[in-house]
Amino acid sequence: MGSKQMMVKIHAVIWVCLLAGAAFLLSACSSSPPRKPDNVCGIFDEKRGWLKQARKSQKRWGTPVPILMAFVHRESHYVADAKPPRRKLLGLVPWKRLSSAYGYAQATDEAWRDYREDSRRWFPDRDDFGDAMDFIGWYNHRSHRKLGIAKTDAYHLYLAYYTGPTGYRKGVWKRSPTIQGYARKVADQANRYSTQLRRC
Repeated sequence: MGSKQMMVKIHAVIWVCLLAGAAFLLSACSSSPPRKPDNVCGIFDEKRGWLKQARKSQKRWGTPVPILMAFVHRESHYVADAKPPRRKLLGLVPWKRLSSAYGYAQATDEAWRDYREDSRRWFPDRDDFGDAMDFIGWYNHRSHRKLGIAKTDAYHLYLAYYTGPTGYRKGVWKRSPTIQGYARKVADQANRYSTQLRRC
């Protein structure tokens, strides 16, 4: 092989490495959590496409943007690939995870399958923010339809989200101050986001 051909190959390898590195950096930046998760204006300033995606979900399913965002704040704190912690075998060895929940919305495998079938979306991803927004909107629409919960009632929507339709009907949350506390935090966060959004 001549020196000219060798140089061409070296340049090609360098370009491939540079492009791969750039793609990695872009994906890392786009999926990193916002720096100010408690300020919805700061979130939307930093993550330029997120407001559009949240509004798209609101328009399609009816859950207001502040409630959608409060759900993600509670579920994953805006970590794209969030997963529940693993159980420990014998208190030491990492074992199975507590559930199959994954992504921004912490959607379980079962709920995600239901969503894909019902919403007729082909390839949604749980670690895609727009897809997570659509999932939460769809889930709350289902809670509204099946359980009669108003789409503006963040507290009860979250109770249904956390316990599932069957658990909500059975009143599982009524016996759990912990679950009620989670729902109150979501409702409070939604109220704060709503106030902030009016001032953005």
